[in-house]
Amino acid sequence: MKAVNVGDAAISKPIVIAAMQDMGNVGGIAIDFINKSMETRTFRFIDVPFPNYVIDQGGYIDYQRERWEYRHGSDGSVIVFGGGAGQPQTNQELYDLCQDVIDVAKKYSAQLIYTLGAFHTTRDYGKSPKALVTATSQELAQHLQNLGFELTPGSSLITGFNGLILGLAKESGLQGIGLYAEISDPEVPQFRSAKSLLVALEKLTYQKFRGMEELDEMAGRVERGES
Repeated sequence: MKAVNVGDAAISKPIVIAAMQDMGNVGGIAIDFINKSMETRTFRFIDVPFPNYVIDQGGYIDYQRERWEYRHGSDGSVIVFGGGAGQPQTNQELYDLCQDVIDVAKKYSAQLIYTLGAFHTTRDYGKSPKALVTATSQELAQHLQNLGFELTPGSSLITGFNGLILGLAKESGLQGIGLYAEISDPEVPQFRSAKSLLVALEKLTYQKFRGMEELDEMAGRVERGES
């Protein structure tokens, strides 16, 4: 992996929202939507020269070099990282990537790191999946609970980028919050779950994401079996 700076960015004490593809692609959908809604601009990217997969588009394949972007909003108060179609393929790449995000967060004196992902459940939530939260300290978790957010239940492993980034944030002295939306089918894109994360993120960050009705429309198309 190679980090490439596109140019100087006017960023000061931002929040960082970082997530990658996971079960139901919840994290990827949410990050891609945030970038679209906020009209973010790229200031740095991670180039991955040797992806180990192709994307089957239903009878024909799409092959692209992987690239994960750091983007910022117009007022410099938000850094958005991730999205895309995959995750690092080795533990070393995963750690290196998470560490790069932490280094960028520290460079701009980030206030908080948020990550977004999926929480596999057997609960019948219909069309209203819940967004659950976890945090890098018990004090922050209690604060979130006091605000009305529901904590993740019990003890479990959170694997991949959307979990490890919180561990490295904690190790580096940064506060972090994980938002994980309920999903029932990990193999199908979960647009309603991604929307539930964005609604929770709006409450926590006071950002406004325009056009979320598009996610309801995409969810309906998936449910109807439309391409």
